[in-house]
Amino acid sequence: MSDGTNKLFYLEPEYFTVVSSVEVYDNREAVWQLNELEYINGEVWANIYQTDRLARIDPATGKVLSYVDLKGLLDDRDRKPDTDYLNGIAWDSVNEKLYVTGKNWPWVYEIEIVPR
Repeated sequence: MSDGTNKLFYLEPEYFTVVSSVEVYDNREAVWQLNELEYINGEVWANIYQTDRLARIDPATGKVLSYVDLKGLLDDRDRKPDTDYLNGIAWDSVNEKLYVTGKNWPWVYEIEIVPR
């Protein structure tokens, strides 16, 4: 679970009580505004609220393994006055496909992560 800070909280599933937490940092500083979490192949992926970036996080240490830059994914022509930021992540573990969207976005995107 996330509360918008730089912490990830681990909950027990029956009563949702906090069992532990970890602070999230990259190589320079704490990473704040963690939002919309998804567990993908042993990593926690988090949208960074009000940005077009995802953080891939080691769940044991809180270290950011890398960022996924999705700037420009939604074409400017598709933006309306109520279009908000990227904030949806979904992982299809059966087909190993990753989907993202944003608040009031007209599309859901299937994306493939490729190294720079």
